[in-house]
Amino acid sequence: MNRARNQSSKINRREFCKAAPWAAITGISFSSLLGMTPEEVKARFSSERPPSEKEETMAKPITAVKAKVKSVKGTCGLGLKVGDVVKFTETEIKGKICIHALYSMLPAVFAMMYDAKFPWLEDPDTKTHACPDAVNPVVFEITRIREG
Repeated sequence: MNRARNQSSKINRREFCKAAPWAAITGISFSSLLGMTPEEVKARFSSERPPSEKEETMAKPITAVKAKVKSVKGTCGLGLKVGDVVKFTETEIKGKICIHALYSMLPAVFAMMYDAKFPWLEDPDTKTHACPDAVNPVVFEITRIREG
């Protein structure tokens, strides 16, 4: 009787790994999920969300990313002014930008170029970035440029 109960309450490890592949990383034990069907495990731990209306429409491809100077406090060593624009494509950078601002901005530009999602942004296609000069900070608005 006890053996039959153990067999019926065991979860199929292969099905569990399909439903929650990160379980081994996060330390969730299989024994804590005994008695759950694979569908229940998947429903409990799935990161899938029902698509919103916005997600159902296909976004246009990104052709470039632009960084526009929104504010300058103090004096920028390169002489950037509000309204100056730097445009990034896969093959070039157009506009002037100092190496320090460029170096700090590249991860964000690269992520924006390849359509990374930033859940904390109000507008998913626009984010702000400050250069690393704490005495004379230049604040940029980084925006995706889509086709059409």
